[in-house]
Parts: sequence; structure tokens; C-alpha cells
Amino acid sequence: MTDSVIDLNADLAEGYGRWALTDDEALLSVVTSANVACGFHAGDAATMRRVCEGAAERGVTIGAHVSYRDLTGFGRRDMSLPADELTAEVAYQIGALEVFARAAGTKVAYVKPHGALYNRVVHDEEQAEAVVRGIRLADPRLPVMCLPGSAVLRRADAAGLGCVTEAFADRAYTEAGTLVPRGTPGAVITDPRQVVEQALGLATESRTTTPDGKPVSVRARSLCLHGDTPGAVELAQRVRTALEDAGVHVEAAA
Repeated sequence: MTDSVIDLNADLAEGYGRWALTDDEALLSVVTSANVACGFHAGDAATMRRVCEGAAERGVTIGAHVSYRDLTGFGRRDMSLPADELTAEVAYQIGALEVFARAAGTKVAYVKPHGALYNRVVHDEEQAEAVVRGIRLADPRLPVMCLPGSAVLRRADAAGLGCVTEAFADRAYTEAGTLVPRGTPGAVITDPRQVVEQALGLATESRTTTPDGKPVSVRARSLCLHGDTPGAVELAQRVRTALEDAGVHVEAAA
């Protein structure tokens, strides 16, 4: 048994029009926080509204999943935006989601970058600062969710924003504690037993291993499962059950 506490988050609203990628309804019954796509890598107004309403009904915390403007590439293509432009686009996405969250009787409670932007602000100080400025422009009370030790969390802390450290149950790690690039074989973990094992290790011992077995220390308050991972709903259910069976208290971080 353990006295650990962890947030379980998933990326939701990742569809567009008649095309849907994530099973939002099912995942909302499992997770404690929902990273809602804001229209730049996926998501549209109707989808954002529907997910916000579903999250509010279930008591799930809503986060703005902000991205580079890249619908075609699902926000996973690296871009270099001028800082002022990125700041404005981050604020724009948060503001759009806040409308639907407020209409559903809740609010946007945190911000998490997506895809290429997420990986970029782990190490790029200028882009990280632009994201933080965008968040402050939209709402200076919003915390930022990202990898422990990332540039964006350092910048957020310096700017007086809250920070939520995050780990991934379904992604492979490097020795440096960063994510193995998606183009690398094995970067996304789909074996349910391995996903559950990694989730438990991260939540109870703040550790995991690299694909070649080297230990990695990762201290995180929130644990992510990607909504577009094959079998995401079953994986999320198995992870939550395993966490609770191990005595981990699962609750929102923001």
C-alpha cells in the first residue's frame, strides 16, 4: 500500500467535424483531468463544447491543450513561430475553450502544450517564454503542465504561475528523463501490462526505465494516457484500477 496521490489525464476532443479520434465519453468516465484540443491541432467548436459539458457533468477538470497551428500534421510537426505570434495564439486557444467551459458551468483550470510544442518548450527558452506570456495574457492564475525540469515550467515558476509536473504511462523515456521521439520504434507503449507497470512505478516510486533497462527518475503530479493510443479506454481503465488497488489516490492536480 502507498499514500501516493496522482492525477490521471488524457488528451480529448481530438477530432474535427465528422471525424473522431478519441472516445471522449468513455475516457471522461476514467480520468480526473481532460486536456481538451482547442482547434489548432484538432478539435472544433462543437467538439470542444461537447467535451466541456461531459467533463462538467462528471466532475473532470478541464485543461487547454494548446498547439502550434497544424491541423494537417496533428500538431506534431516542429515549427518556429515568432514569439509574439505564439503568445497570441496560445492566449487565443485558451480563450476559445474558456467560453465553452464557462457555459458548461466550469472553467479552464490549467494549460498543457501539445505535440511538437510540448517537446519544443522542454528545452527552447524563447518558445517557452512565449507560451508563458500567452497563458498570462489569457489568465495569470492558470498553472502549466509539462515534463519535470522543462524550460516552460521554469519560466512559469518565475512568472508566478503554478506548475504541474507530468509523466507518461504510455511513452518510452530517455536516460535524460525526456520522451523518446515518436518516430523511434517503441516510443509509444501499447502493451497493457507494460503501461500498467510503468504507471505504477511512476506513481508510487517516481521511477521508470529506458527501453534498454536503465533507471530513470521522474517525479510527477499528473500521469498522462494518450487518447489516440490504440485501446486507450481499456488502458486507462486498467491503469486506474491498478493505481487504486495499490492504494494510490487518484485526483485532479489543478
